[in-house]
Formats: sequence, C-alpha cells, structure tokens
Amino acid sequence: MKDTVLEAVTKHPFTEGVSPEHCATLASLARYVSFDQDEIIFAEGDPKHEFFLLLSGRVALEMAVQDKTLRVHVVEGGDELGWSAVLMGGGKRFQARALEPVEALAFDGYTLLEICRKDNAFGYKIMHRMLATVSERLQAARMQVMDLHSPFARRAGA
Repeated sequence: MKDTVLEAVTKHPFTEGVSPEHCATLASLARYVSFDQDEIIFAEGDPKHEFFLLLSGRVALEMAVQDKTLRVHVVEGGDELGWSAVLMGGGKRFQARALEPVEALAFDGYTLLEICRKDNAFGYKIMHRMLATVSERLQAARMQVMDLHSPFARRAGA
C-alpha cells in the first residue's frame, strides 16, 4: 500500500518537479479516501482541515446563496481540493460535492503545515504549488464574473 501511495503522489501533477525525497515525505502523510456520487466531501464553513489530491472523479465547488446552491467551479482528477486547510486554517470557503465517484489522497492540513515549517525546502515547494492552485481558482472566479456581467452574456440569457 505504501508503494501505491508513493506512486500516486509521484504521478500527481501537484508534485511535478518535486524531488523523490519530498514526494516520499508527502506520501508518508497521505491516506486513500473515496466518495460516492453526490456525497458532500465538506460543507461551506466546515472546520475540517483536510487537503486532497484528486486521483479520479469530479467535484463541484458550491456555495449557498439564499435558497439556492450555486456551482462556482468543478475540479477533477489531477487537481487539488481544500487548500484552505493548509494555508488558512479556518473553515471551508465552499461546499465540495462529488459529481461522480471520487478517489483521492487526503492529508491532514495541520500536519502538512507543520512539516512545511520544519523543512523549509519541502515547505517552499508545497506552498509554491498551493499558491498556484489559489491563483487558478481566482482566475476561474474572475472568468465566471466576466461571463455573468458581459453584455453578450446578458443578451444571451435574455
């Protein structure tokens, strides 16, 4: 099982360019998890502190607005989920719901952050990748806002 986890960590796009030693460190913190279709992985505001490397499946990031649940973004195998568990330590910003069966590697955010603090080289690599994830999510949100507010979008939806 350890070799399988190490192989999954090494092959995940999140670890591209990460040394074998740092992949081994990350793999030592990982555990396999799976979620059924429509299962809530975490709820908005949830204090869960897990970070995930998605191996397969698709997950909707959603937020509750009045009586509706709005889909903000979709992530899939090869993506990361739950970066706030490592960077912010607070509650989740969105709800994550499996759109289909999902397999992932889960990491305790507090433990991962502590290892990053103790090993600066490892921490730099992980934080650099976390910030890339945050940047991607911000860009996706930006594009969504542009779509909602462009004159073309208003005409198309009229």
